[in-house]
Amino acid sequence: MDFDVVVIGGGPGGYVAAIRASQLGFKVACVDGYIKGGKYSLGGTCLNVGCIPSKALLQSSENYAQLSHDFGEHGITCTNPQIDIAKMLARKNNIVNKNASGISFLFKKNKITELHGWASFAGNNDGKWQISIDDKGSLSTVSAANVIIATGSSPRSLPQLKIDNKNILDNEGALDLPSVPKELCIIGAGVIGLEMGSVWKRLGSNVTVLEAMDKFLGAADEQVSKELYKNLVKQGLVIKNGVKIGDISDNNNEKSEQKAQNAQITINYEENGQQNKLVCDKLIVAVGRVPNTNGLGADIVGLKLDERGFIAVDDECRTNLANVWAIGDCVRGPMLAHKASEEGIIVAERVAGQHPHFDFNTVPWVIYTNPEVAWVGKTEQQLKDSSIAYKKGVASFMANGRALGLGNNIGFVKMLACSETDRILGVHMVGPFVSELISEVVVAMEFMASSEDLARIIHAHPSLSEVTHEAALACDNRQLHG
Repeated sequence: MDFDVVVIGGGPGGYVAAIRASQLGFKVACVDGYIKGGKYSLGGTCLNVGCIPSKALLQSSENYAQLSHDFGEHGITCTNPQIDIAKMLARKNNIVNKNASGISFLFKKNKITELHGWASFAGNNDGKWQISIDDKGSLSTVSAANVIIATGSSPRSLPQLKIDNKNILDNEGALDLPSVPKELCIIGAGVIGLEMGSVWKRLGSNVTVLEAMDKFLGAADEQVSKELYKNLVKQGLVIKNGVKIGDISDNNNEKSEQKAQNAQITINYEENGQQNKLVCDKLIVAVGRVPNTNGLGADIVGLKLDERGFIAVDDECRTNLANVWAIGDCVRGPMLAHKASEEGIIVAERVAGQHPHFDFNTVPWVIYTNPEVAWVGKTEQQLKDSSIAYKKGVASFMANGRALGLGNNIGFVKMLACSETDRILGVHMVGPFVSELISEVVVAMEFMASSEDLARIIHAHPSLSEVTHEAALACDNRQLHG
């Protein structure tokens, strides 16, 4: 089969790239090899074992926590609430399956050929790239004038560990625990570690998070990370930073299956120069991700990879090979689904000869803990380090009427603007539904807005967005409610 565009990978970058290329009039195929439950499933890590199922579990666990602890203030009481883990997981899986089927529907609607199997470069013939597809041992080849690589990433492990997803888990296993572990340890205090820790803590686990970095959530603005840390600790998570992981042992090699299922895992670690030991029932390893470029056939066609295994691309996502592009987690930049999707769109348009724009400075970041965290643009520390003169406005959710009505008035919005031009340089939020509030300032920054622009926009009352408005007013020392 011969195509104008072949997309390798059906995740949030790949399937979006395929749809946009088809909209632009290309004959398109998308090849995806992700297998879940013995069956091929479109959507990549994000849909199958990442963004979507984790948010389903976060919502379920938050509902349970509110029923158990918070609804009494509303006059709603329930004696001895119960959680059905199997039903909770079934709901999560149903959401995943619906979304995966939805992508197949979109492919049919847009006349995209859906192919399954592991795709790799086999060579170039008369200017057409030859793509070999291994469908569980059945081999076939397609050719393409243009190739978009969107192979995503996989969980990074530790050299002393073997992930079995029974007792020692990666992000996939963390989403499918059949029961609530009494003692849960998580190595890594990034997005995955904090979100999964929140889920299982709300459901009853004693959760300890071990992080190698000295600073908690160092990528975020320091004021925001301190607020999140304070609230997660208040919720009962034990978070240790600056930890050096040593030997880890478990009894997975026991002959008894029952013993293996009730494994006691021992983690030796160093903290502040002292040797410590932690014993847990389950261990989640969340120490980052690595690009999926092994087995791609890069050496066969001379596709350039960098020293970390990422595909080398220029500012327009072009590789060193003619008409071969790469997007998402397998290239530089943040490993975020929405970043991959946007790159997929712009690459499809560049294949068509268009000239779309992509600004890494306006990519939003979100962590779906409680409180949520969201930010876009520069942190206050980055501005200080770059000697950029700035002003800031901070507004709290504490007295916001909508937040009080929700029973969730923790956190604040911080806006940073240029001292000379008033152009917004960064906005950092921690609080209720800030995953939704961040979009307003992303739009503002894309249009190069000033804090004054946002301060002059009418915001609905009562709404959480009024806190963003108040932060914009505070940049000019004219806040009204703080």
